[in-house]
Amino acid sequence: MANAYPKPARRARMCVPCALLLAPLFAVPLEATAHFQELIPSTEIVDADTGGDLTLALTFTHPMERGPAMAMGEPAAFGVLTADGKQDLKDALNPVDVDGKRAYQASFTVPRPGGYIFYIAPEPYWEPAEGVMIVHYTKSVVDAYGAEEGWDRLVGLPVEIEPLTRPYGLWAGNVFTGVVKKAGEPVPFAEVEVEWRNDGSVEPPAAPFVTQVLKADANGVFSYAMPRAGWWGFAALIEGDEPMQNPDGEEVPVEEGALIWVRAREMAP
Repeated sequence: MANAYPKPARRARMCVPCALLLAPLFAVPLEATAHFQELIPSTEIVDADTGGDLTLALTFTHPMERGPAMAMGEPAAFGVLTADGKQDLKDALNPVDVDGKRAYQASFTVPRPGGYIFYIAPEPYWEPAEGVMIVHYTKSVVDAYGAEEGWDRLVGLPVEIEPLTRPYGLWAGNVFTGVVKKAGEPVPFAEVEVEWRNDGSVEPPAAPFVTQVLKADANGVFSYAMPRAGWWGFAALIEGDEPMQNPDGEEVPVEEGALIWVRAREMAP
């Protein structure tokens, strides 16, 4: 089946903050880095030991390279999906400073057992180096008190990854599988970028190791084995149907991203 939502030829992915940061190093051939909207809860599994108080960090950044961050505008939507439906959490957002740029943090107290899918629809971000507006619809799944249910519910975002692997309780080395969807339908051969949220313990040996790149199959399904413990971001990048106006009032293409964050843990002795 032909790709109903073809992605344009891969663009150079050097953001303006990165270009400025790397200006003294132009003699070294570097690939550009990918943007990822982070939505990282303080834990992916709530139990009696962790307690029910969660902190969620929302940063638009380059996870594997530990920045630099890009300034976030006020999100269009931020909430949580449970068995009872969606709950608007925009009032819980508090601006914070990351790398001198605006990011957000939120607190949430889990009221009862269940599956909690936190999501954000960020303000579109203008990336002049790529000539596109970027909108990364992002989610993270938290299980509370052993409910282990509802993890595959769809939020109903314009583009979204439906997990086929339960997105928590994962060991390093496990395979994560998902379906890329747009308007609720699978996206054949969608390009998926994968990055690990670097804690400073890994130095990529070359530029291609920063962002892993794969393609979904004809049914929009992709899989990736996570080789290390930590948070992994999966970003399916799809060209938007309609252009947007950039800050200068020009009509420009839109990159819609469907993101999900998944945590893997080490299998301790």
